[in-house]
Amino acid sequence: MKIKRFVAQDMRQALRMVREALGEDAVILSNKTVEDGVELTAAVDLVTEDHIEPQPAARARPAAAPANRGRPAPRRAQPRGQQRAEQPPADPDALSEMREEMHNLRRWLQAELSSMSWYDLGQRSPHTQELLQRLMKLGLSADIARSLSERVDGIEELELAWRKALFFLAGELRIHEDDILERGGVVALVGPTGVGKTTTIAKMAARYALRHGHRNVALVTTDNFRIGARDQLHTYGRILNVPVRTATDPESMQDVIDSLSDRRLILIDTAGMGADNERFAEQVETLRAVGPELTTLLTLSATTEAAALEKALRLFSVTEPHACLLTKLDEAASLGAVLSAVVHADLPLAYLADGQRVPEDLQAARAHPLVNRAAELLDEYAVDCDEAYVAMSYRGKNANAHV
Repeated sequence: MKIKRFVAQDMRQALRMVREALGEDAVILSNKTVEDGVELTAAVDLVTEDHIEPQPAARARPAAAPANRGRPAPRRAQPRGQQRAEQPPADPDALSEMREEMHNLRRWLQAELSSMSWYDLGQRSPHTQELLQRLMKLGLSADIARSLSERVDGIEELELAWRKALFFLAGELRIHEDDILERGGVVALVGPTGVGKTTTIAKMAARYALRHGHRNVALVTTDNFRIGARDQLHTYGRILNVPVRTATDPESMQDVIDSLSDRRLILIDTAGMGADNERFAEQVETLRAVGPELTTLLTLSATTEAAALEKALRLFSVTEPHACLLTKLDEAASLGAVLSAVVHADLPLAYLADGQRVPEDLQAARAHPLVNRAAELLDEYAVDCDEAYVAMSYRGKNANAHV
């Protein structure tokens, strides 16, 4: 480890000196105010290979006897095992503890730098700082909030910058322009358990039946595991007077699709399950048996937290969804997480479901009204946002740009 002391007029200059002298991997061990400004003690972990220590210089020997003058003096043999003194091996536990300590110090320094950057932003552009806080309170991910704030950085009036940022957010949302409830086809809803796939399928079937007649609609389920969900779909089928079929493997799916070939719209309900469920792969293969005419809609609940949304998007990406369908908007207190998730996935929005009424509570997705709804929820359900987290998020993209 290389340790060095630096003195400068202010913290920014001191950090620059540390970076130039020790590189990007340096960590701050201590800092204090001195008469000339600030003093930093920094260190960098030098990874070196084990090496052989040089032998100490040999003692001067008496002059050789005259008889031996001009001839090389004989070398004294050293006992075996003492020819070369090797450095003792380093303690792996000690090295591990040292690396962990340096890692913790680095994280502390990054937090300190984030606070400095956040403070500087507040001094330089307080309206930008407040805008970023508001975007984070909206529930947006840190990277999207930061990007939006940067795009309106030149607008000094806060409310105008806020409206412009929401406008840009709406522009990030892709909309699935192909109205399935007009063209028909074979449509499968996939997604986690409990997001409302079965109820949404009933809404879509009822909406299509009202426009084109119940003889043009059919329902299919691949869920042979949850009796309640299957019975619910059959109940909807009886109410709508449309057939309900079950397909649990690729062969039966092909047979069911062939038997319903006279129907203009076939809606497929699937079981929600995780990747660790052995039946998940079977369901994917069953859906693929439909062929290229299949349209897959990933169904997500607006009440789901950000991490679970990202997990669902990764898991169901194997179904190659064409678009996304958002449910339970009426139950959500914030829409920022789900909006961030679909932006990150670059997945178009097809439909929005915001209630239990069949078929009323289903609309084609529109970006600007959805973003406006997110802003209205922020006014209705004010949330606290940890300023330290916002500060870290503000500096996030440059986390490794300093010491």
